[in-house]
Amino acid sequence: MHMRIDVRKAAVSAVIANTLQIVAVALLAVMLYRDPAELDMHELRFAILLCALAVCWGALMDIGAALTSLRVRRHADELRETCERMEELNRTLRAQRHDFMNHIQVIYSLIEMNEPREACDYMDRVYGDIQRVNRALRTDSVAVNALLQAKLADCERRGIRMELDIRAAWKHLAMPDWEMCRVLGNLIDNAIDALRETPAPLLVVALSEDLKACRFAVKNNGPAIPAQTAAHIFAPGFTTKRTGQGMGLFIVQRLLREYGGDISLESEEGQTVFCGFVPNKKEENVEKRTVDAMEHSLETFN
Repeated sequence: MHMRIDVRKAAVSAVIANTLQIVAVALLAVMLYRDPAELDMHELRFAILLCALAVCWGALMDIGAALTSLRVRRHADELRETCERMEELNRTLRAQRHDFMNHIQVIYSLIEMNEPREACDYMDRVYGDIQRVNRALRTDSVAVNALLQAKLADCERRGIRMELDIRAAWKHLAMPDWEMCRVLGNLIDNAIDALRETPAPLLVVALSEDLKACRFAVKNNGPAIPAQTAAHIFAPGFTTKRTGQGMGLFIVQRLLREYGGDISLESEEGQTVFCGFVPNKKEENVEKRTVDAMEHSLETFN
């Protein structure tokens, strides 16, 4: 499950460890300051051992605090990335609202001008756009629906044909919606980038579900990914982009694995597919009830 970070606990532990280090060193200094004739070797050895233990424990606490800081930084970067995606989504939705307001004004003007046939033709075109958007609103996740809708609009602006094959509502998705959006968003953005120089670019997002997991696939008809590149594509820092940081696919794989899922890549000329899954909550509950029932039966038998 997703790891929780207790920053307060790490900070308190680090303060206590460093305080003990200071006390131990002060004690050793006091003992060494005494008259050498009065110095007891057993007391000195005990003080040195105490200082060594305090320093080692403090070092371990400092290392733990440093690792906690790195995890906090990583999570902060992930949240900033999510906020940037939400801002992008908000801009897209506002642009769509503006477009639909313009459509309504055009239709109203055509009706006022007594041009019913032109108004109907125009409404047919607008209705086609609405139907295209509605295909992105078939899951039970508002965040996923909004992400797909925003990516549809983005692909349309770029001249990429994006198709949705949604065959499940994802009611039992174990991963939080916003993290699933990070997974799909990264994969779709990578597919868009791969289609930059592809004639007749096509991007397909497929969502499905079975008894065990919520599954997804992001496909594009761009160039094949070389086998040597595919072998390292999920490694942190690995990228083929000039301005990329190589963390997108690494984060996708890490997020999925944290929730018991995974992702794989299949690529050949004209088709690259990232397939992944996340165990659903329903399956987890069934397995838990089964284990509990077996343990209860064993206790009753014994």
